[in-house]
Amino acid sequence: MTNTDTADIEGTVAQVKALARAGSELVRITVNNDESAAAVPHIRERLDAQGIATPLVGDFHFNGHKLLKAHPACAEALGKLRINPGNVGRGSKRDPQFAEMIETATRYQKPVRIGVNWGSLDQDLLTRMMDENSKLPAPLAAIDVMREAIVVSALDSAKRAEVLGLGSNMIVISAKVSGVQDLIAVYRNLAARCTYPLHLGLTEAGMGSKGIVASTAAIGVLLQEGIGDTIRVSLTPEPNGDRTQEVIVAQEILQTMGLRAFTPMVIACPGCGRTTSTYFQELAQKIQSHIRHRMPEWRKQRQGVADMTVAVMGCVVNGPGESKHANIGISLPGTGEHPVAPVYEDGAKTVTLKGDRIAEEFQDLVERYIERTYALIST
Repeated sequence: MTNTDTADIEGTVAQVKALARAGSELVRITVNNDESAAAVPHIRERLDAQGIATPLVGDFHFNGHKLLKAHPACAEALGKLRINPGNVGRGSKRDPQFAEMIETATRYQKPVRIGVNWGSLDQDLLTRMMDENSKLPAPLAAIDVMREAIVVSALDSAKRAEVLGLGSNMIVISAKVSGVQDLIAVYRNLAARCTYPLHLGLTEAGMGSKGIVASTAAIGVLLQEGIGDTIRVSLTPEPNGDRTQEVIVAQEILQTMGLRAFTPMVIACPGCGRTTSTYFQELAQKIQSHIRHRMPEWRKQRQGVADMTVAVMGCVVNGPGESKHANIGISLPGTGEHPVAPVYEDGAKTVTLKGDRIAEEFQDLVERYIERTYALIST
């Protein structure tokens, strides 16, 4: 999801472009006022002119029914609408305002993600369910009622959308919470009670390693159980940080689990007392950065290159073995070892590198390996 002001057309186009280049297959943008709604068709036009076809998902809260009605070109330009049933309207306004948005989606044949978030859960529903629970002979714990309210909100809204004319094949459900065990419990419940596609993500996951670890723990468990159709890793970026980090983490979750391949995997040892030099760490970083920089072009040009594995190892203990297991690998000398670096391709030693340009020479070898091994994609 972008974090630009959507009314800032140039800034939003630039960030969508960066996210798409990183591999994002959908990009969600905030549509919260007339200025942002009016900007959406222009953003779409500029992206199309640059050859970026990545669909845009409009994120609506509170006033989406008004914005879609006032800006039909916005509805037409979006690839999907995200509706939060917890804040589409309160009391007597909820149903008609929800209906307006679903009718717009139906008119323009746009899929809808019904996105429940426990930070903005329908309070009328939650209060009613809490009251009903308190009257039971053996009341459930409050957290269990909360989880059930999230599921009920999502499923009831989806059924309501179908009654209003939106096909079941046009509905995606998400139920975002910020606790790992809560997310797992809610999505297991949803998967058991519906066949709608499910969008996974731990909301407000946090910054840095905390956000990455929590998201991976929650999403990984569900994916392993066959639950989930799309994912988003919600990371709080550092000030002026790179928004594409969440795309990279999401890809790495899927790739390390063997579900999809996005970019060649770099295998590198963690280092120990045998590798007191930082040289292999620097080389691993250079290789990984080089691969990520080149991957958008490789993806367009070379069939199957995303499945490649590259090993950058730091000493003789596991270096040669890991290098042989990879498609292409290099085993660097550890402390006290001979200053040579054998390179292996598909299990066979091909060359030994020496000197001050090992990093550049190995990058060249990776490039040549790709040219020889992965066929050009016909256009």
